[in-house]
Amino acid sequence: MKKIVLYILLMSTYGFAQAQHEGHTAPAQKKAPSVVYTCPMHPEVQSTGPGNCPKCGMKLVVQKKKSVQPKNAAPVKKNPPAKMDGMEDMKMPPQKQATDKPAQSLTYTCPMHPEIHAAKPGNCPKCGMKLVKEAPRTAPAKHDGMDMPMKEDAKKTDNMEDMKGMQMGDDNATMENIKKAKAQLGQIKTISSNTPPRTVRYDLYIADTTVTYGKKSKRAIAVNGQIPMPTLTFTEGDTALIYVHNNLDEETSLHWHGLFLPNKMDGVPFLTQMPIKPHSTYIYKFPIVQHGTHWYHSHSKLQEQIGMYGAFIMNKRKEWDIPTIPVVLSEWTDMKPEEVHRSLKNATDWFAIQKGAAQSYAEAIKTGHFKTKVNNEWKRMTAMDVSDVYYDAFLINGKNQNEQPQFKAGDKVRLRIANAGASDYFWLTYSGGKITVVATDGNDVEPVEVDRLIIAVSETYDVVVTIPDNKSYEFLVTPEDRTKSASLWLGKGEKVPAKKLPKLKYFAGMKMMNDMMDMQGNMIEMEGMNMQNQIMDMNTVMYPEITGAENAKADNKKADMPGMQMPNDQSMSSMNMAEDNPDIVTLNYNMLRDPKKTTLPKGPWKELKFDLTGNMNRYVWTLDNKTVSESDKILIKKGENVRIIMFNNSMMRHPMHLHGHDFRVLNEQGENAPMKNVLDIMPMERDTIEFAATEQGGDWFFHCHILYHMMSGMGRVFSYQDTLIDKTDITDTKVAKRGLNSDDRAYHPMATIGLESNGSDGEFMMANTRYRFSTEWRLGLKAHHGNESETYFGRYIGRMQWLFPFIGFDYHYNSMNNERENNLFGQVSNQKNRKAAVIGVQYILPMLVTAEARLDSKGKLRFQLMREDIPLTSRLRMNFMANTDKEYMAGFRYIVTKYFSLSTHYDSDMGYGGGITITY
Repeated sequence: MKKIVLYILLMSTYGFAQAQHEGHTAPAQKKAPSVVYTCPMHPEVQSTGPGNCPKCGMKLVVQKKKSVQPKNAAPVKKNPPAKMDGMEDMKMPPQKQATDKPAQSLTYTCPMHPEIHAAKPGNCPKCGMKLVKEAPRTAPAKHDGMDMPMKEDAKKTDNMEDMKGMQMGDDNATMENIKKAKAQLGQIKTISSNTPPRTVRYDLYIADTTVTYGKKSKRAIAVNGQIPMPTLTFTEGDTALIYVHNNLDEETSLHWHGLFLPNKMDGVPFLTQMPIKPHSTYIYKFPIVQHGTHWYHSHSKLQEQIGMYGAFIMNKRKEWDIPTIPVVLSEWTDMKPEEVHRSLKNATDWFAIQKGAAQSYAEAIKTGHFKTKVNNEWKRMTAMDVSDVYYDAFLINGKNQNEQPQFKAGDKVRLRIANAGASDYFWLTYSGGKITVVATDGNDVEPVEVDRLIIAVSETYDVVVTIPDNKSYEFLVTPEDRTKSASLWLGKGEKVPAKKLPKLKYFAGMKMMNDMMDMQGNMIEMEGMNMQNQIMDMNTVMYPEITGAENAKADNKKADMPGMQMPNDQSMSSMNMAEDNPDIVTLNYNMLRDPKKTTLPKGPWKELKFDLTGNMNRYVWTLDNKTVSESDKILIKKGENVRIIMFNNSMMRHPMHLHGHDFRVLNEQGENAPMKNVLDIMPMERDTIEFAATEQGGDWFFHCHILYHMMSGMGRVFSYQDTLIDKTDITDTKVAKRGLNSDDRAYHPMATIGLESNGSDGEFMMANTRYRFSTEWRLGLKAHHGNESETYFGRYIGRMQWLFPFIGFDYHYNSMNNERENNLFGQVSNQKNRKAAVIGVQYILPMLVTAEARLDSKGKLRFQLMREDIPLTSRLRMNFMANTDKEYMAGFRYIVTKYFSLSTHYDSDMGYGGGITITY
């Protein structure tokens, strides 16, 4: 009997050990396992029932059983084997050990494309995202010879187990990073201000100047004779007294970006003050009630683009005693900013040609992306771009190469960085090692170490870098389109350059956009993906340093890569996965944690939702497809908490800025969510911010800070209701309203004039956000060629503005009496002396073809198809037209300069011709 008891105990212990080794424990007898739900992105969130994650809103899934027994858990014994007669002396054959099973190989997958499997780490060939470790698939437990099916929800979580490499909201990784960054920073000494709070006065003299930042000497605006404007420095508790002397021949203003101040001091012309008149003085006076790195700039027209920007530093009463440099980033164009804006509105691709980013059909074929190009135009999208404007130079504190040799080995340097660019995001990298981020938009954050970060237009970051040796280390500033760069050299001695960022793979980005956008121009939200707070940079597919160089020939061999299951998608030929690519830690908003709790005070809540909408073809940028001039003010009450949920339904990033308030960016940090005044929202992201309405009253601007987006109308005005506020500077509310609305209502001219051997054809157009007035002409050199003009006035309809109903007038004169023929509908087309009113509609078809149907006052119907500027090569364009009046045309244009092209075409009325085309 003792032998039997001993045998049972041994077998029970052996069974339990084997169960542990095989990755599961036997369930307790007569006890069904409870179902637990969790979030794929936040495994710490657990629930006994289905629902949505309270952190990110993702659908909860059934939690997968853990393969490792929790520590300190009581072992669950297996049921003892049934007693059998004659067992006392029977020797049991040894059970097969788990170690006899073949070891499961480690595989990698893409969190966005779980069908991708690879034997080695790398990048997804579909989207370029970093591959993550794939969770081992344990065989389902067998009972009585039957396979137990795995629940579908559990299957879906298999590829979500290991997201750390993606920085997918891994709060534990962030906390580890913070701990490491603090240790690296060490104890930084502080110094207290012995000067009591006081009034600090600055006199700013605004005047025209001439600079040569690019290839030519051009007009700029200097303040106190310098660009950037002087750095204004205060200590918390001071009072700012700033005299602005406008020596320009035009109006101006100054906005104090990110500052809490009386509304009338905010510096928005026609909203909080009337513009400062030419050759007059205006006084700004406000208390300094905060600290941190901020900046200031003109809020009048496009003055910010040509020099009116500078750093605004507010020190704490007890500040770090560490070498500190204000760093103001900016760009310069030799083109007048008004001409830049007009060119963007008129859909010229001259900037893309200058950048080498035209993405023509010849380039598409050369790189194996013909299908991508066709798909792109089928969805009525023009070429992919990541920034709007080509710039001639990039500047750091007014210089392209800025040297600071005063630092030595071991020094820690704080850089107070403000992106004062009008339209460029900048990548920040450092050749001396890690970059430690310690503040953003003037607000402290727990230190985090990164290899690089991207700073949005108008954002500020405080970072600390270390000088490793007695050399000169490059702090490299690269615009998002990677056309050029600027450098800040820290230290003295041999120069240590930072690694340059390679040219973007535009066709890969184009394919990504094709996948992200439907036929109606809407971004497709990806179910189950955490598209918020910069966690997933969809542009990663364009970064050669992450996804490898673009090499079509090498990519054709991808099917032969061992261990890689590749989908059958020819459009993936752009992807050449980089081998031995080191992990690059890039800052995202989920990594930002405020040192203190930032939860809002108790009070009523007001929730607002905005879709960020845009149209690159006509350069229209809106919120919910409405501009500032088309929208009413949004009324808020003092004491309310305002929550804003934004979905970026456009193809570009937008830095959304709120005047006079800081807002919480809801992220992984819960009660310690960071405070900012600028939110960079990427395409397809849905981000949430919230702020306390604590101001005394007034109107506060909320807008995209890309200058040309703001001028196009992308913004709203928050207005405190039921409050009295001194607004004596707004002398005439009607004049102020017209002035505020004038930016996005402004008309922009365009003209195309062809001068060729068979005559002249061309078009003149005046257009704004919604309306267009245009006239086209064809003037023959010979009598039988005739003369014709068509004049239209209409309004664009819809968010993408593909529909254009119009009214107009048609005039056609030909001195030849025999110029009468029937159109395709059998109607007589009188070309001798035709004068008719017309009504019609134009619509943009797939492949960017304009279809036009019109009816004239004579009862004649005409249908026409036309397309201009088909990009055959980076500079060669093709155009065609055909209609039911049996008129047709085809031609070519070779772009020489922005305004000048060589051209030739055949016209059914005028025959062959060649010459030049002037484009304005």
